Amino acid sequence: PELIGHFAHNRIHGGVISAGLDAMAGLAVMAAIGARHMDEAPLQRLHRFGKLGTIDLRIDYLRPGIGSHFELRAEVLRLGSRVATTRMEFLGPDGTLLSSGAAAYIVS
Repeated sequence: PELIGHFAHNRIHGGVISAGLDAMAGLAVMAAIGARHMDEAPLQRLHRFGKLGTIDLRIDYLRPGIGSHFELRAEVLRLGSRVATTRMEFLGPDGTLLSSGAAAYIVS
């Protein structure tokens, strides 16, 4: 109930959608950084994750988020030496696209 933004319509709050997509894209960037630097020691790779931060986030809310469970997807479009670019999707219980997003992350 804490995540509901409109109790009369039982819709998930837009801030929850935004935070979820931001977190999912951040994890995708971490995975890409880890894969790129497999030759480094684990502690060095973990140090790289500490430099990660969101610098731009855009969410398009396409349909109301109604349901008991949702699927979030994120893809790294480009991992540069300083900035990573991502695309995200927030899907409803039946697979319908409810929100989409794009974000940029500082990686150095």
